[in-house]
Amino acid sequence: MSLADRHITALMRQITTQDVIELVHPFAEWQTFGALAYIAECYGFRYADVRLVGKQKIAHIHLVRDTSPQAQQRAAANSAAFPDPGPGRPVPGMYLGSLTPVPEAQADVDLITTLIRYDAAGAAANRRQLLAMAWAGPALFLLLAVVTGKYAVLLPLAVLTPAFLLGALRINVTRRAKLGERLLAAGCTPVRDDAGRERFVRPVSYGV
Repeated sequence: MSLADRHITALMRQITTQDVIELVHPFAEWQTFGALAYIAECYGFRYADVRLVGKQKIAHIHLVRDTSPQAQQRAAANSAAFPDPGPGRPVPGMYLGSLTPVPEAQADVDLITTLIRYDAAGAAANRRQLLAMAWAGPALFLLLAVVTGKYAVLLPLAVLTPAFLLGALRINVTRRAKLGERLLAAGCTPVRDDAGRERFVRPVSYGV
């Protein structure tokens, strides 16, 4: 069984048994998450959010069952058109045995992927936390330098740490802004969620 088939099998198991789907594939590319989310949405789910978990910042993609009439109609139509999805059998929007979108699904997969990347960039760029680390880090290194006398090692770290963290924050902000421009161009609407985070809402979902 190919890696794509394993991903699809695990996804279909969640689709048939759960109302909340969690995609966790530590080494997967963003496009893989977008393709899997597309398939899930074809069966009556919708992308909800992404969390970065642990020191390695592993992405956890969440989808929830969509109870809207349009989503339920889409799920019924795809269940009829693809009654037995799985290894060696077709699934909506993908070439057989792969997570490569067919041309008709490519734009929708790209849009979901961009949404996931935008939310992930927001989760990674905790501005308050990074700024706190940028100032606390040098203070800690300076204190250690005074205590240990290892100025040659610790003073450069006191200078480089805030430069690295602030640089990483700036790069992340720039990258997220570019993703936001792509979402705006695709017709998405910027909103703030209940936690005050900047996010985007897609236009009316795609059809079958």
